[in-house]
Amino acid sequence: MLSRVGADAFGADLIRNLRDNGIDTSLIEALSESPTGSAFVTVTPNGENAIIVSPGANRGFGSREVEAAAGDIRKARVLVAQLEVNVEAVESAARLAEESGAHFLLNLAPPREVPDALLRLSDPLVVNEHEAAFLLGDETSSDEAARRLLELGPASVVVTLGAEGAVLAAEGTTQRFPAPEVEVADTTGAGDAFVGALAAELTKGTPLEDAIPYAVLAGAFAVTREGAQGSLPTPDEISELSGGPAA
Repeated sequence: MLSRVGADAFGADLIRNLRDNGIDTSLIEALSESPTGSAFVTVTPNGENAIIVSPGANRGFGSREVEAAAGDIRKARVLVAQLEVNVEAVESAARLAEESGAHFLLNLAPPREVPDALLRLSDPLVVNEHEAAFLLGDETSSDEAARRLLELGPASVVVTLGAEGAVLAAEGTTQRFPAPEVEVADTTGAGDAFVGALAAELTKGTPLEDAIPYAVLAGAFAVTREGAQGSLPTPDEISELSGGPAA
């Protein structure tokens, strides 16, 4: 994990939780002059959420921090980036991934304007329906949105559809992946669960079209529990939902 937090109790708790879950935190820097980035979430009775983000230390994360970690980034098989930090930092990391032949998975969350070059480096670009509409400037069907996003230059596009699963656009074709029916408690973190599980499968060398069903299950499991990090499933829990062995 390459990021920044504040030198405060929130940052210390986040780093401790990552370490407890086997994450290498040696590239996370704690800044004394900035608070840890925070997200304030409200959840409606049907489980939908609205999120207000206070970036905090994330605002100070740029290309310099990425270049300092270039050696570690070049060793990665999959590099995952979201847009909580400066776009320039994300683009720098994407170019390093391209040089080493790694998958660059860009999750356009929160949605922001990004250079066309960054989209062209993405394989895959992962967006939900709202993020797709932001990029395209209008709302359309999920299949059409995936096809149009592919025309912007990514090697592949995945549009997540909540309870409807996901759609993949790659090499001029689209494919749908349904989600299981589950009881929704809180949709917070479902996109993160999807992206994390997708990246984990890609790291194993799983083809994208085979990794997406696993990621859909991860997202489906996450909505059955409240919270963000606390709702993220383990491989065994995804296995229970799928009715098969752990991936």
